[in-house]
Amino acid sequence: MADTQLIIIGSGLSGIAAGIRAARFGLDTLILEQHTIPGGLNSYYTRQGFLLETGLHAMTNFAARGNKKAPLNRLFRQLKLSRKKFVTHEQFSSQILFSSQSLEFSNDIRLLTETISQTFPQKIDVFRQLIVAVDAIDPFADVPWQSAREFLHFHLHHRLLEDMLLLPLMVYGNSEEHDMNLGQFVIMFRALFQEGFFRPEGNMKDFLWMLVDHYKGFGGKIQFQSKVRDVIRKNQKISGVMLEDGTKISCDTILSTIGTPGTSDLIGWPEIKTDHIGRMSFVETISVLPIQQQAALTADHTIIFYNNHETLQYQRPEDAIDPAWGVICFPENFHNLPAHKNFQVRVTNSANYEVWHDTPKVDYMKLKKQCQMQTEKTVSKIIGNYRHNRVYSDSFTPLTIERFTSKVEGAVYGSPLKIRNGLTPYDNFFIAGTDQGFLGIVGAMLSGVTIVNQQILK
Repeated sequence: MADTQLIIIGSGLSGIAAGIRAARFGLDTLILEQHTIPGGLNSYYTRQGFLLETGLHAMTNFAARGNKKAPLNRLFRQLKLSRKKFVTHEQFSSQILFSSQSLEFSNDIRLLTETISQTFPQKIDVFRQLIVAVDAIDPFADVPWQSAREFLHFHLHHRLLEDMLLLPLMVYGNSEEHDMNLGQFVIMFRALFQEGFFRPEGNMKDFLWMLVDHYKGFGGKIQFQSKVRDVIRKNQKISGVMLEDGTKISCDTILSTIGTPGTSDLIGWPEIKTDHIGRMSFVETISVLPIQQQAALTADHTIIFYNNHETLQYQRPEDAIDPAWGVICFPENFHNLPAHKNFQVRVTNSANYEVWHDTPKVDYMKLKKQCQMQTEKTVSKIIGNYRHNRVYSDSFTPLTIERFTSKVEGAVYGSPLKIRNGLTPYDNFFIAGTDQGFLGIVGAMLSGVTIVNQQILK
């Protein structure tokens, strides 16, 4: 008899959600996490008394409680979580800022429509037609890859407007360079522009441990500091795992949430080659300032997506980072949040994994400092000078991401080639998460739920 029915590798949001769904339906479930806390890409850490969040700047797919078809509310029903008790704080508004123009959007698409009407008046009618076309697409249909850029150009015929709409959608979930699959574009268009940003009450730490406690309430088990070193095979099936310390745990089924390349290393998946390794990674710098300094900055929005290139250059840069485009997030800028003593500025820029990997250890901190200065120089021109007033700052790189999430080459959004059905060469081993094609916090959790429903509970 197996030690447990289901092993889930990784306690990111897709893994925890999968665990809740499986345990809720009576499966003896064990989550194995290599680190000391849950969360994966969306986690937290503490430095000098400051709790700092990692991963996404906000949750997407906001929905009011009464909208039963919305992904957020559907997710809560699947996990048997109380939507009434889940307090949410919507964004103020966000900005798309290119060198010559800007757009604004919120959780009401009328704001985006209004600013497009003001900034690109000749394109407002075709933008409204674009929304109708997006609504008509099933992003989960089993169809060949289609270009989002070609779709946008067909409807808009305006490169600047096309790039401005693409930037938030790409930086919030696109694993490909230059272009994105039309299905992914539709998912992100709905998630950001038609539904919008929010954050839960409290912080990411509170949210994660609420989910873990909910999982344990259904009888689920979780082991931290339990990295899976290898899988155990028996009669062409996976029969268990071996941990780094040599411990063996037998099971009936395994669900991996560590990405396709990392999973391939475990099970020996010859079809998975280098083209499954994503190239998009990032460096993020977090600065903590006294709350009084907020008034001196241009920091009224929740998130600013900026680009100083002539066109959008969504690609792995040649240098360590590309400070000319990125994301500026103000985590305190959500409606009705409790008063804070401090104010954070989080800046994210695309990064070159190979440059960071090849940098000698003795030069690593120096390179981090150089990149931070480049970022601050660019961002200060947008929001004002914030460097001299901060009380703490920290940054993480593609190497940090790879180390703490097992995402090969720090590819935040995983492989550009998605496996939507979650299948692997073994009929009792599945994958879920970003490499299944679901994006964002809500998407990641729905991914775990979907694979449990379709492949494990069937």
